[in-house]
Amino acid sequence: MTKRLARRAVLSGGVAGGFRPMARDLVASVPGVQVWALDRREENLADRSGFGTADPVGYYLDGRYRTLEPASAGYFGRWGLERALDDLRCVVLAARAGGRRRVVLGGHSWGATTALTYAAWDFGGRPGYRDLAGLAVLDGGVRGAFEGTGTPVQDSPEEVRERLAAIAGGRVFDMTLSGVGLGDRAESTQIWYQLAGWYAHHDPEGRSVLQDRVPEALRVPFPVTNAALLGSFVDAGFGWPNDISVHSGHLAPEGDGEGVRGWVDDGITPIGRVARAYAGPVPGVWEWYWPARLSVDLDVSDAYADTDLARTLGLRLHHAAGLDIPLYAFQTSYSRGTVVAGARRVVAESRIPYAAYESDETMNHLDPLFADTPHNTATRTLAEFLGRLTGAGMRAAETGTGTAAGRARGTTG
Repeated sequence: MTKRLARRAVLSGGVAGGFRPMARDLVASVPGVQVWALDRREENLADRSGFGTADPVGYYLDGRYRTLEPASAGYFGRWGLERALDDLRCVVLAARAGGRRRVVLGGHSWGATTALTYAAWDFGGRPGYRDLAGLAVLDGGVRGAFEGTGTPVQDSPEEVRERLAAIAGGRVFDMTLSGVGLGDRAESTQIWYQLAGWYAHHDPEGRSVLQDRVPEALRVPFPVTNAALLGSFVDAGFGWPNDISVHSGHLAPEGDGEGVRGWVDDGITPIGRVARAYAGPVPGVWEWYWPARLSVDLDVSDAYADTDLARTLGLRLHHAAGLDIPLYAFQTSYSRGTVVAGARRVVAESRIPYAAYESDETMNHLDPLFADTPHNTATRTLAEFLGRLTGAGMRAAETGTGTAAGRARGTTG
């Protein structure tokens, strides 16, 4: 009788805390599986010590925390995909335990792109996919995966030259989240999210500690609880972009005796699950300092080929065509179908034996990470995929080079 190898799933996305709810659900669903989540090296630069003080609000919003300034972080401009994959490989090899465990590498959003680039990467002559038993991509990827999001990759030679020049000029941080309206520093929005999660987790029904300090344009016009404030920061009903929102619920229509309104959970993602993850403090959910060079490299990797531009940047994407391990791909409403379309291109252009394509258009981009277990299509179908890989009693997949099993779940409307 063949001995079944133990399994480990390694998830990549930036900061490990975002995978906690999903990891717990997967471990409960798949016998014998372990889930490892990676904190990238940038996490060492975030000062989360304020959450151990008596006044986290003052520590962060009054500027007492340790910051990282671009002028003193020139080295950060060199932290690109090669550095990220070398670090990730240390985790993958540790998870493999000398071949005694089978590893499925997955990721969410750009973490999905990272997982696919790992598989195609050349590590001193060895293809990355040789370290893996499977791949799992959640709402991200390559080969046009982000085309439907409204913010497709910027990978033309002209765009890349401009971005590299900006990095050389000192713009070493990706500043995307600074556009939310919660501050103009690289870490401002991430701090606000964690503060909101901290108070929503530790005192959900208490009157919001943060509300009076929320920028006026984002402040609800009546007093709310800590849980309700977090809801106003993350729920799609408040107009937040798909990529930073969930379907959680709504503000209570009436206040308590003091006029303070709470939060009503009536969506797939209870605010308490978001709060617990966002609170941390370690690991966190939102990375304070994302390397601008990593963003460039991930965009250029969208072609998923050994192009002239990739070689110029030192991206060793030599083995995409040789991929011969199963693939799971999940998409929400975020990409309008292009995540699965990109995954199908990867399968068609490689030797992947089978793939599982899953969709849930009722979800926003962050819902797969935090949605309640009974309503989380991503966790349920990923658990089935992991079980199929190791014969854990789940339903059989279709097999054969270039074939795939896939379903679409849910509609919006």
